[in-house]
Amino acid sequence: MGWRSVLAALFVFLVIGLLAFYWLIPGETFEFNVNSNGNSNFSLNVYDVNGMQFYPNMRYPDSQISYRISDKCTLQKKDDMKRAFDIIEDLTVLDFYPLDSNSNEEITVECDERIRYDEDFFVAGEGGPTNITVTKNFNVILHGSVLLLRDSKCENPNIAIHELLHALGFDHSSNPNNIMYEITKCSQTIGEDIPETIDYLYSTPSYPDLSFENISATMRGRYLDLNMSVRNNGLKDTEEFDVIIYINGNNKREINFEPLRIGYGKAIVLTNFWVPDLNVKEIELYINSSFEELEKNNNRIKLEIKK
Repeated sequence: MGWRSVLAALFVFLVIGLLAFYWLIPGETFEFNVNSNGNSNFSLNVYDVNGMQFYPNMRYPDSQISYRISDKCTLQKKDDMKRAFDIIEDLTVLDFYPLDSNSNEEITVECDERIRYDEDFFVAGEGGPTNITVTKNFNVILHGSVLLLRDSKCENPNIAIHELLHALGFDHSSNPNNIMYEITKCSQTIGEDIPETIDYLYSTPSYPDLSFENISATMRGRYLDLNMSVRNNGLKDTEEFDVIIYINGNNKREINFEPLRIGYGKAIVLTNFWVPDLNVKEIELYINSSFEELEKNNNRIKLEIKK
């Protein structure tokens, strides 16, 4: 091989080496801040309901709520419970519908003939949420229960109404004339504040709501380390969706997500993700969903270099 061939080969290896160094070797490290412009504008501001519910903004995923009454309940208790459902339906936007014993109902009604005592008075019934998922705006009730211990002696099924409202998230009232007072009387009534609160809480449609959480990004030369999580803070399970990663406005990566249940999230970690751009100024993450959401503004978030 002549000396010219040797020099040509050395030149080629030198060029390849320089290109490899330019494209592959990490350079300066940059960290990114989250631009708050991508945050959600959705928030639930209920008028003052302090003390009315066990936790703030308690509701079931949908205004149509399924129930099952145990076959062990007496005919009167079954009738009282059905009348209680009808009364709350007439006063609010809620709609209750029965399911058979083989279904996964949202409210379970059981009965007991025993008398239970609490200090100086006996207990007429028990009720309340038994499965709650906490989201950003709601305490979502996934299951509630009602236990009827006594037959009602009133014209209206006050005991059944009282326990049903417990299952809907309402706590005891300090007003002796309110049906949610801890000692039942036939003269007690449902105050206007309870139906108004129910209607307000259920005025929010039963949609999912995807949003980004816990995001951090670091560029080391041409390599990107990205940590992110996506959570469903809505009132319905999602369908499949994608997260698209834009770097300097260009689509660089799409990540598919399986459906997320209410309150559930998923974390993604990218390490040493090679980026061809020489000067990365901005990273943008976008949730691409084909279904309705409570809020779409929180589906896009920008990361900018820390200054």
